[in-house]
Amino acid sequence: MISENYKMKKTLSAKTILRRKGEAAKPTRLAGIFPAASFLFLVTTSFAQTSIILQADNGKEKINKNIYGHFAEHLGHCIYGGFYVGDTSLIPNSNGVRNDIIEALKKLKIPTLRWPGGCFADTYHWKDGIGPKNKRPVIVNRWWGGVTEDNSFGTHDFLDLCEKIGAEPYLAANVGSGTVQELEDWVQYVNFDGTSPMSKLRKENGREKPWNVKMWGVGNEAWGCGGNMKPEHYADVYRQYATFMTDWTNSDHLFRVASGANVDDYHWTEVMMRDIPRNMLEGVALHHYSFVEWNNKGSATDFTEQQYFATMKTAWRMNELVTRHSTIMDRYDPEKRTALVVDEWGGWYNVEPGTNPGFLYQQNTMRDAMIAGVTLNIFNNHCDRVRAANLAQTVNVLQAVILTNKEKMILTPTYHVMEMYNVHQDATLIPLTIAGSDYILGDQKLPAISASASKDKNGAVHVSLVNIDAGKSQDVTIDIRGAKYTAISGRILASAKLQDYNSFDTPDKIKPAPFKNFKKTDSQVSVTLPPFSVVVLELK
Repeated sequence: MISENYKMKKTLSAKTILRRKGEAAKPTRLAGIFPAASFLFLVTTSFAQTSIILQADNGKEKINKNIYGHFAEHLGHCIYGGFYVGDTSLIPNSNGVRNDIIEALKKLKIPTLRWPGGCFADTYHWKDGIGPKNKRPVIVNRWWGGVTEDNSFGTHDFLDLCEKIGAEPYLAANVGSGTVQELEDWVQYVNFDGTSPMSKLRKENGREKPWNVKMWGVGNEAWGCGGNMKPEHYADVYRQYATFMTDWTNSDHLFRVASGANVDDYHWTEVMMRDIPRNMLEGVALHHYSFVEWNNKGSATDFTEQQYFATMKTAWRMNELVTRHSTIMDRYDPEKRTALVVDEWGGWYNVEPGTNPGFLYQQNTMRDAMIAGVTLNIFNNHCDRVRAANLAQTVNVLQAVILTNKEKMILTPTYHVMEMYNVHQDATLIPLTIAGSDYILGDQKLPAISASASKDKNGAVHVSLVNIDAGKSQDVTIDIRGAKYTAISGRILASAKLQDYNSFDTPDKIKPAPFKNFKKTDSQVSVTLPPFSVVVLELK
C-alpha cells in the first residue's frame, strides 16, 4: 500500500511550500519521486520516529573480532597493482607491499585476511609461489580476465603482510584441482616447528619460525567454481581433506571452514551439519552479495532511488539468511560449536566503464556505506553463531575499502564505516529491540533503522545506527535500561547525495565527522539521523 505521505508529495507543484509550526522550509530534490526532474521542490525536511530499548545490563555474547575480516583474491588489481607493487617500485613499499595500504589496514584493525581466493583458490598450487621469484612459473588466471601472472606474490608475501597489519591469515585451500597431499604439505610448511621436509623447505626459503596459521578454508564454492559438486559428495571430500590437516602445534586446534551455501541453499547447510562430525567442522561458510538484479547489476555510481532500494533489499536479506541457516545449524549443534562464516559479502555492480570486465573494479558510494553498516549490525546481533566474516574485497575489487591508481590511494565510504565500527571488536553484545518506521518507496518497504550495541572491556557502550531512508531523517529515542551514563559523544558518516563517492581528485569528500545532534535526558538519548547516514555513539 502506498503511504499517504507519498501520495501527498506526488500532488505537489513546483511552488508548494509545506511548513510545520515554527519550521523553515528547506530545498529538497525529490529524485526518488520524480526521477526525471531536474528542478528543486521546496518542502520541509520529513522526520520519522524510531524507539530503541537497550538492555545495558544483559549482555552475554561476545562479538568476535573476526566478523570484521577482509578478503584478498588474485582478481583484477587486488593483489598486483593493489597491495603489491614489487620491491623495485617507486611507490614506497615494504618487500613490495605498499606502505600506505599497510598503514590504512592497521588503522582499520583488520582481524583476519582471506587469501588467495575465491574461485582462484581452487586453481592455485601454493608451491608455485615460493622460492626465488625469478624461478617461479607464470600462470594464467583462468577465472578472472584470463591474464598471466608471475607468482611473485606467494605464501611468504601474504603471511608476512598479515604480520605487518596485525591480522590472522585465513588460507583457502585448493580442493577443486589440488590433492590431499598438497594441502597437507602446505599446513606443514606454514605451521610445523620441528624437522620435516616442508619445514626444511620453508627455512631454505628464508623463514625460520612457522607462522602458525589456524584458519583454513577447505575449498571454495564447491557447488560452483570449486568443482560443481553435490553437497553429499563435497561432505565426503571435506572429511577426507580435514582428516589430513594435522594440527602441528598441538595447542589450539585448526579452524577448518567447509565450503558453504550459496545464498539460500539451505539443503547444503543441512548436509554439512548432518554428514560432517562436529570435531571435524569448526566453521561452515555462507556467500551472499547485494545488488540490483543479478543479471542487471547497474552502475556503481549512476543509480536511481529504485535501484538503491532494490540493493538495500538484498542487503537486508542477510538477516533472513543468517537466521535460517543458524536455525538449521542449531538442530545439529545446539552448543553452537560450529561457526557460521560469511566469508564473502558486499555490494556487486557493473564494472567501471573502460575497465576489464573480469577485474570487477567498481566505485564505492554512500550506498555501499549503507550496505556495510546494515550488514555489520546483522552480524553483531547474530554473534552467537556468526563468528567470522570477510568483506569482498579489500583493494580495487567489488566493495573495496581501498582504491589505488598508480601512486594514489583513496579510502572509500565502506572503509570509514568499518573503521567507525571496529569499536565492537571482541566487545560484549548488548541486546536491543527496535520499533519504528519503515523506508517506503512505492508499495514496498524496508526497516529504515538498523542498529547494534556493545560494551567494551573498559565499560564504554557503543551504539551503531544506520538510517537507510533516502529522503527522511529519523528521530531515534534510545531507552537505556540497567545502567547510567553521564558522557556521550558520536561520529557520523553522511553526504549530500547517495551517489557521492571519494575520487582520486576529491579523496576526502566523504569521511567521518563529529556528531552532535543528540540530547541526553536521564535514561534516554534522543538522536536525529539524517537520510542515508551512519552514526556511532559512545556512552560512558
